[in-house]
Amino acid sequence: MNETQEKVDGFFGRYASALLARDATAIAGMYAVPSLILFPGTSIPVSDARQAEEFFTAAFGQYEGVKDLEKQIAIMGEAPGTVWADVTWSYAGRPPERFCYQLVDSADGYRIAVLTLMA
Repeated sequence: MNETQEKVDGFFGRYASALLARDATAIAGMYAVPSLILFPGTSIPVSDARQAEEFFTAAFGQYEGVKDLEKQIAIMGEAPGTVWADVTWSYAGRPPERFCYQLVDSADGYRIAVLTLMA
């Protein structure tokens, strides 16, 4: 495993822990400001960490009862200071969700610059 893969795996390990804890503040702290959240019919330009926090707080209801998850991570590409990761999240008894995350380097490690829902 190369250094980039290790850093990406570590980032998504922390991200998964924050998701399972329903810790919207921790999740928001993993987003760059500015950043962009793209879903079909929805484009949220994030100019303040509170926007990401509110987005995830509103979404937690759809994961009621989820206590465990699995993730598959594939690095799609990388360039100086950024990496694109294709991540499929699987939850017991629910359809998997697939996203493309563009991560950017920061003083504190990776942060999400763009989140895109994939088919």
